[in-house]
Amino acid sequence: MSKFVFAYTGGTAPETQAEGEAVMAAWMAWFTTLGESVIDGGNPFSDAKTVAADGSVSDGGKTALGGYSIIDAIDLDDAANKAKGCPVLQAGGAVEVYTAMDM
Repeated sequence: MSKFVFAYTGGTAPETQAEGEAVMAAWMAWFTTLGESVIDGGNPFSDAKTVAADGSVSDGGKTALGGYSIIDAIDLDDAANKAKGCPVLQAGGAVEVYTAMDM
């Protein structure tokens, strides 16, 4: 098994407390389906800054990441298949799946 990072992008935020609770329930249900594959459920992101090569700092993240999770999977294809059930997809977002290289 290898480690993979799910980087969440896009999607819409819940507008009401009830919608927020439903979204959280969907995330917890999805993590339950992934079972022991979940190494770190991760966290959503809030404010960001970007530091450029010249040292300048600007507000906001360049890629607009919304959060991350780390999972175990057999290979990149297996990890991508596991990402297909992610609730961010229902909100119009996407999941970028990256192999975490062992160092």
